[in-house]
Amino acid sequence: MDENGALVNVIGLEKRFAVSAGVFSRVKGYIHAVDDISFDIPLGRSLGLVGESGCGKTTTGKLLARLMDPTAGHIYLNDELMGRIDLAEIRGQELKIFRRRVQIIFQDPYESLNPRRTIYDTVEEPLRVQGTGILVEREARVVQLLELVGLTPAASFLFRFPHELSGGQRQRVAIARALVVNPAFVVADEPTSMLDVSIRIGVMQLMSELAERLNVSYLYITHDLAVARYMCHEIAVMYLGKIVEQGETEEMIKNPLHPYTQALFSAVPIPNPRRDRVAIGIKGGVSAPIDPPQRCRFYDRCLVGDQFCHDNDHPPLEDKGAGHRAACYKV
Repeated sequence: MDENGALVNVIGLEKRFAVSAGVFSRVKGYIHAVDDISFDIPLGRSLGLVGESGCGKTTTGKLLARLMDPTAGHIYLNDELMGRIDLAEIRGQELKIFRRRVQIIFQDPYESLNPRRTIYDTVEEPLRVQGTGILVEREARVVQLLELVGLTPAASFLFRFPHELSGGQRQRVAIARALVVNPAFVVADEPTSMLDVSIRIGVMQLMSELAERLNVSYLYITHDLAVARYMCHEIAVMYLGKIVEQGETEEMIKNPLHPYTQALFSAVPIPNPRRDRVAIGIKGGVSAPIDPPQRCRFYDRCLVGDQFCHDNDHPPLEDKGAGHRAACYKV
């Protein structure tokens, strides 16, 4: 744990993908999927990463789970088992140990489970790969996790295949697989977006309860602001690879500062026909992320941007009071 109590420290993280063209695949530019972002996630707390599709949320999650190597920057995990390590640099056996401490829950429960493996094989595999316990101990751990995620009685699920389960049950299996090795940090990539609305709240309640019971921190990736409000202690808003605003969840919802955050929040429908909300407009569409100009990413769509915004680099993410940070020269 670092001196500020953060489990994860992300500093200047970047990920760029080369864009090629022509017969000889000459590189003609780079997609700035994640561009110089920094944030902390305290132990036992969850950060919601929200924004439009294509803004870099999932890429950020994959970088923190080390499913991708970053182009630049640092990801520090301050873990009681491994000490302080930079995830961008670990290799070999150290990377294998890291897999015990950081896990990921994918968006699609229909694609993330191997259809040829039983539920027991799926949940037990991380334990076997890590060399944890003998067979009897692993079997007991699998049963324990299945019951913990609400698949009871566990014996009736152990030797079933994914196609025999509903979408909600499959996602509970995916949650059990992620938690079976007792991780400290879990990346949850829109884990309820593929589920029916009727069962979505049950999975959200389960994840929230398990986080508190097991003292797990989440990076919760979502495009649904209602889900972020329910699940997360803090929210960070991404736009074209940049974090443009971050703060405590209720503070962000009550007092959004960045023009993009204001427009995003104003688009959320209110379940009250007597209450009107004026949608905040923005110009045009999302710009191409290929070699974007150094100025503010949101400038081309912003209604308050001026010549100063055009002539200067992207504004830094600065504290505007009460831990509420925004990247905007006009705030």
